[in-house]
Amino acid sequence: MSGLSKIEWTDATWNPVRGCTKISSGCKFCYAETFAERFRGVAGHPYENGFDFRLVPEKLSEPLKWKKPRMIFVNSMSDLFQEKVPLEYIKKAFQIMAEANWHIFQILTKRSDRLLELSTKLNWPPNVWIGVSIETKKYTYRSKDLSKVPAAVRFLSVEPLLEMIPNLPLKNIDWAIVGGESGRYARLMELEWARSIRNQCENAGVAFFLKQLGGRFDKRGGQKALLDGRTWREFPRTHQESQKSVLGI
Repeated sequence: MSGLSKIEWTDATWNPVRGCTKISSGCKFCYAETFAERFRGVAGHPYENGFDFRLVPEKLSEPLKWKKPRMIFVNSMSDLFQEKVPLEYIKKAFQIMAEANWHIFQILTKRSDRLLELSTKLNWPPNVWIGVSIETKKYTYRSKDLSKVPAAVRFLSVEPLLEMIPNLPLKNIDWAIVGGESGRYARLMELEWARSIRNQCENAGVAFFLKQLGGRFDKRGGQKALLDGRTWREFPRTHQESQKSVLGI
C-alpha cells in the first residue's frame, strides 16, 4: 500500500496538500520542511519544488484505492487548514474521507482558529478525527478551539513538548499524544513535563500516548519511550466504537 508510515500512532499518510509556513515555536525545526527541501530541484520528484505550497488534486482520490482499512494521517507534510487552502478544496478532501469510510482519518492542524471557523461548514463523518498541535503554554488556546469542533474524536499532539504545561485544557478531548523533538537541533524535553501531562490525562479520563522522548541522534521512540518504567500507547476509548462504525460492525 502506498503511503505507509513509520509514525507510531498511525498506519499511513495522505498528502493532497504540500508545503506550509511556520506559525509557532514548534515549527522552528520542521521535519517536513527538512525532508522536502532535500529534493528541491530534483525533476519529477513529488518535492521538486521543496516545501513551497501547492495543492495536489490528483492525490485526493488516493485513499479510495487503499482497500485494507487503515488509520491515515492527513497531510503529514502540510496543514489542511492553512489559509491558502480554499474551503472548497477542504470540502473535497472531507468528501473523499466520507466515501472511504473503511479508513479512519487523523487530521492535525496548528490553525485552530480557522478550523473552528470552518467547522460548521463541513460534514464530519464518524471516521474523521481532528487534532491540534500544542508545544507550549502559549498555544493551549488551540485545545479550547478544538473542543468546540463536532468531530467523533478530538486529539492533541503535544509535540515537540518544549516546556511544562501545568494546565492543559482537556475538556471534550479524547486523546493526547506527547513527544520530544528529534533531529540535529532537537530541543530538550524533560520527563517531568511528559509526566505532568500523563497525570492530567489520567485525572481527566483522556487516553495518553507517549510517542518519543526525543534527542539529536536517537529519538528514543517505540519501546525506548519509557516513562516511569513503561511505555504509554493508549488510544481513545472511542477508538473501538469508531472502528465498529467504520467497518459497519
